[in-house]
Amino acid sequence: MGKERKLQHYIHPMLASLHTQPFDDPDWVFEIKWDGYRAIADLRQKEAQLYSRNGISFAQKFHSIAEDLSAQSYDMVLDGEIVAYDAEGKPSFQLLQQIDDYPDLTLVYHVFDLLWLNGHSTEMLPLLQRKELLKEALTETQMVQYCDHISEEGIAFFERLKAMQLEGMIAKSADSVYRENYRSQDWLKVKFTNTEETIICGFTEPRGSRHKFGALILGKYIDDVLTYCGHTGTGFNHQSLDDLYTRLKPLITAKSPFYTIPKTNAPVTWVAPVLVCEIKFSEITKDGIYRHPVFVGLREDKEAGDITEKTKTMKKKATTQKAGEEVITLNRHKVILTNQDKIYFPKEKISKGMVIDYYQSVAAYILPHLKNRPLSLNRFPNGIEGDSFYQKDADEHAPDWIKTTDVFSASTDKNIHYLICNNKATLAYLNNLGCIDLNPWNSALPDLQYPHFLVLDLDPSAKNTFNDVIETAVQVKEILDQVKIKGYCKTSGSTGIHIYLPMGAQYTFEQVKDFAHLLMQEVNKRLPELTTLERSLKKRSDRKIYLDYLQNRQGQTLASVYSLRPRPGAPVSMPLEWEELKTGLKPTDFNIYNALERIEQKGDLFKPVLGHGINMEKALERLAGL
Repeated sequence: MGKERKLQHYIHPMLASLHTQPFDDPDWVFEIKWDGYRAIADLRQKEAQLYSRNGISFAQKFHSIAEDLSAQSYDMVLDGEIVAYDAEGKPSFQLLQQIDDYPDLTLVYHVFDLLWLNGHSTEMLPLLQRKELLKEALTETQMVQYCDHISEEGIAFFERLKAMQLEGMIAKSADSVYRENYRSQDWLKVKFTNTEETIICGFTEPRGSRHKFGALILGKYIDDVLTYCGHTGTGFNHQSLDDLYTRLKPLITAKSPFYTIPKTNAPVTWVAPVLVCEIKFSEITKDGIYRHPVFVGLREDKEAGDITEKTKTMKKKATTQKAGEEVITLNRHKVILTNQDKIYFPKEKISKGMVIDYYQSVAAYILPHLKNRPLSLNRFPNGIEGDSFYQKDADEHAPDWIKTTDVFSASTDKNIHYLICNNKATLAYLNNLGCIDLNPWNSALPDLQYPHFLVLDLDPSAKNTFNDVIETAVQVKEILDQVKIKGYCKTSGSTGIHIYLPMGAQYTFEQVKDFAHLLMQEVNKRLPELTTLERSLKKRSDRKIYLDYLQNRQGQTLASVYSLRPRPGAPVSMPLEWEELKTGLKPTDFNIYNALERIEQKGDLFKPVLGHGINMEKALERLAGL
């Protein structure tokens, strides 16, 4: 396998985080954790590409699987695991490494995810939808098989896998999207034994009847420094000793690869820290040394640079709960809530606790509109009449389970660590910080360059009435009807109206912004006495509605649908049916008290905004003909 070429362009797969215990959850599914080589199969060309997580081609080593994949009916990109089975029908990682010595070895590529199908990325679809498409599209053979799952009952499934002496279980959030090159909390691995990958840094001399070498010296990168973490002399047979020694000889070097040379009980021959192996062990000591490590096999699908970890600064945790604190568990995360009686809306006597309760009640509706979108935080720690401030960077005190994504800022010449809100726990955490409203980007991970929707923001000036805003929105609807586009409107929760057009992440921010500008120009042409495209407040009439199309630039945010707004009356940014846009409607008609009842009655009127995007080219042709 060392002779296999590395591809120039390849997909880094999504990775799972380690989790200690199995669990039951109706929103999760559970799969077998296979003991093999993770492999991506790209079937978009005539010959299938099959490669490791680091882009090392498997096409020659597992040519029979590659041939089966080339015969598939559809253009797809698949994610799965190549597994070798022993004579008893059990997965064997060691046999997988000795494939050249066992030409009749039973091999199976277990496929568990679909990243691409017939010209379209499927990565942003929920996991269960991706798996349904995969099951329909994949032609199963003896060597290529669909990896099924069970829902909800993770504990019982884990016990069955343990009885079968398999490696462990993978738990996946049922609605999780696929995030390339990302170790996610939406995918969790639960193992029966402690296993890790480690780097071979040297070997000791053999003793007694042992030949070739005695023990392997092990290391891993901690805070980018290669660090000694123990040695293993067990888990080998004559064949594996010979094979491994053959691989180690060309790597022998006179100098230790460690900055601090470890003390060993026998002379050491150092090698360049290139080869990665998997070990089993009982525990890791306080000094970071493996206890009772056993060699399992080489991980030729991984590189030494992957074997890295960061030390965490340990903070002292209070052993007793502070006065006024409440600790709740959401999504298996503990969330500390403070000062729940603090008043956020003085006139209405609405407390922080009531705000948290509101968001928990509408979580099923608002979370799909926040999922995987960077948030700009608008914090009101002392309520709507206190000082407020904006925050983009995640606080250093944020729990480690809070998702973030790094986005480079040219203005500050550094990465901004944006928070991502994908679950109830994060909702409660943000509300507790004083985030009364939630303001997501128009685009979402994994590709933040392509917005999922276009926004037309109708922003009234000081002397406009809400009836003026309604009149403008009705005019927008007329234009959209003429160019055959479906738009979806909502109250801003303040004084304006937002109209959203689904884009389906098909166009760049610049293209979407330019299209929004053309639409707003048409609105302004029809309502010149009531609307303006003038952005400057000083130059703008206080009797004209600003047609804000610049909300379609990357990084711009508006209050999410179903978000509370920090204004008197505790209004909610509420989706409307177009027929409801009538004189007399007020933004405060929808508020913390009645929002949930309306949402449950109407359903998510904004769901199509996240769906299939419009055909902008055809819409432009029709717009030019108006």
